[in-house]
Amino acid sequence: MAEADGRAGASAALAAEVLEYVKVNAPLVALTHARVVDGTGAPAREEQTVLVRGGRIEFAGDAASAGVPAEALVLDLTGRTVMPGLVGMHNHLFYTGCPNRDAQGRVAPPGALVNQISYTAPRLYLGCGVTTMRTTGSIEPYADLNLKHQVDAGRMPGPKMDVTGPFLNGASPFPQMRVLRGPDDARRMVDYWASEGVTSFKAYMSITRAELAAVIEAAHARGLKVTGHLGSVGYREAAALGIDNIEHGPIYTDSEFVPDKRPDVCPPIRSLVEFWEKTDIASPPVREMIADLVRRGVALTSTLAVFELSLPGRPVMQPRVLDAMCTESRTSYLTLRAHGVFMGIPQPAPWEILFRKEMEFERAFARAGGLLMTGPDPTGMGGVLPGFGDQRGVELLVEAGFPPLEALAIATRNGARFLGQDDRIGTIAAGKQADLVVVRGNPAETIADIENVEIVFKDGVGYDPAKLVESVRGQVGIR
Repeated sequence: MAEADGRAGASAALAAEVLEYVKVNAPLVALTHARVVDGTGAPAREEQTVLVRGGRIEFAGDAASAGVPAEALVLDLTGRTVMPGLVGMHNHLFYTGCPNRDAQGRVAPPGALVNQISYTAPRLYLGCGVTTMRTTGSIEPYADLNLKHQVDAGRMPGPKMDVTGPFLNGASPFPQMRVLRGPDDARRMVDYWASEGVTSFKAYMSITRAELAAVIEAAHARGLKVTGHLGSVGYREAAALGIDNIEHGPIYTDSEFVPDKRPDVCPPIRSLVEFWEKTDIASPPVREMIADLVRRGVALTSTLAVFELSLPGRPVMQPRVLDAMCTESRTSYLTLRAHGVFMGIPQPAPWEILFRKEMEFERAFARAGGLLMTGPDPTGMGGVLPGFGDQRGVELLVEAGFPPLEALAIATRNGARFLGQDDRIGTIAAGKQADLVVVRGNPAETIADIENVEIVFKDGVGYDPAKLVESVRGQVGIR
């Protein structure tokens, strides 16, 4: 593959800190002899040319019909695939492997602390092909907002960001989360953080129905969307209130069917587990819940990567993941992994059963016409990292039964559609922003090839993934 020749181009306004990671820099770039997966779910097309001018796609089609201007920087992508940049819909800029957690996952006072990783996370996301992401709950919202502004201004590398406000929650084991004091307080929180610049909101496990209703009303009045990691409020209750999106899928978070469920109270995880372990996804109540979500236009975010941690010996440990972690994070993760406990319940059963049921539910939801998106949720015991987890989530959608092309559309087009940006990102077409990922191999046939990232284009600027990933070695968890 031809390398960039360093001529001045689209990245001229970028700071030196960003230019350090730029691999392709020209006003006009021709990606030739490429295989194109356009993100729509359509079959891959061979021998394609994509012309990128001034940060946008000028042409995408058969090489035979492409007139490549003489002034273009030509990259021969034989054996490579060009696909849209990933749109991560459950991503974070913090790390949850906390120092006061023991091998059983228990934490000492003041509670489960998490570390902001504003330096390492953006580089990993971009280096792994994530060109747009939603923070989906913030621990340090000002840090996230300032980071977004720096990335947008070209002062540091990273993806485009939809910054979600701070978690909107009731009683919480996380001392860095504020506890809501009722609907008026919830409404005030939305109004304040919207005025500060956040562009979405997330309800959390212990929010009440009245507080959630206030959040949704206030956010919608400003044209902003609300998602939720639920527990105290059931899926159909939240849908009736007008929630736009639900995180994770019901197997781990929907309490509406749990016997003796108390209003506005999140039941113990064991109660949730015991119900879903015995429940058939094809049963009438579950089918009715799916139909209700689809009818009301509620999107669902798949986070299979974080739930894979519940399975013994999974995921297969990759050197790239362990190498990225700081010593304390790596030690914490490996200790928790070896202990064989997930969310306080020993492995393997019932987690293997629940993981398969979650996959089955996501297939059923998508087949019913629901908008399924994906994101890694880099939390849990600390084994899911930014970027690497986004790739793994797509691979797990294929394991769940989605064809590779559909899984890639879920990870690109669907997120863009939910964000209202599908006219600009999420698929490859003339006129759209040049947010593209070049991978070695053919993920349309072998989804693991999604990990072989060679160039990541964001607004037409091609970044070097190897340099981005190497720049964070040994630092994830502390910066």
